[in-house]
Amino acid sequence: MAEVGSDAPKERHRAVLETAARLICEKGYEAASVQDIADACGLTKAGLYYYIRSKEDLLLEIQNYGMDIFEERVLLPVLSIADPVERLKACMERNIHLVTEGWSKEVTIILHEHETLTGAARQQINARKKRYVHFLESSFEEAMREGRIRRVEPRVAAFAFLGQVLWIYKWFRPDGKIPADQLAREMQDLFFGGLEIAPKTKKAKKPAAKRAKKRGVSA
Repeated sequence: MAEVGSDAPKERHRAVLETAARLICEKGYEAASVQDIADACGLTKAGLYYYIRSKEDLLLEIQNYGMDIFEERVLLPVLSIADPVERLKACMERNIHLVTEGWSKEVTIILHEHETLTGAARQQINARKKRYVHFLESSFEEAMREGRIRRVEPRVAAFAFLGQVLWIYKWFRPDGKIPADQLAREMQDLFFGGLEIAPKTKKAKKPAAKRAKKRGVSA
C-alpha cells in the first residue's frame, strides 16, 4: 500500500499518460481504443477509468502534460537570455531535442491530434500554443529593433521557425546517420543564416605618417 503523501499515485498517473501517448502515436487517436490503452497500461478498462474520465479527457491530459514538458524544457530556460537572436537559437536547439528524444512522444501528439479536441478543451490547448507563437514573434521583433536580423514579418518568421522544427518528427530517426546535435546546428545555420545581419567592422585607421603623406604634408 502506498504511504500517505507518497508520489506513487502521481507517478502511476504519469505512466498512464506516457503509455497512452506512445500508443496513440503508433496507432492514431481514432484507431486506439480505450481497451487498447488499458491493455498497454496493464490495467482493466475499469482500472483505466480510475485515472481518466473519458478518451477525449485523456487526450487533453496528455496534451497538457506535453505542454508542461515543453515549457519546462524549452521555453522557461531561454526567457532569461538577453540577446534575442541567441534566445531564438537556444529555443530552436531545445525544441529540436524535445521532438527527437523518445520520452517526448506526448509532445508529438500535440502536433497531429490537436484538431481532435473540441470545445473548451481545444481552446485551452490552443491558448497555450499561442503563447509560444507570441513569444517567438516578440523575439523576432526585438531582434529587428536591435538591428540583429533583417526586416521580416514577425508572424511569418515565427511560423517558418515552427514549421521547420515541428515537422522533424515526420522524418527524423534516432538511429539514423544525423545525430540530434548535428541536426540542431544545421537547422540553426539554415534558418538564421538568411536572417542575421553581420556586425559592421570598423575600418582600421591608417598610420599618421601615411595620412600626412597622402595630404601632401612631409613629416
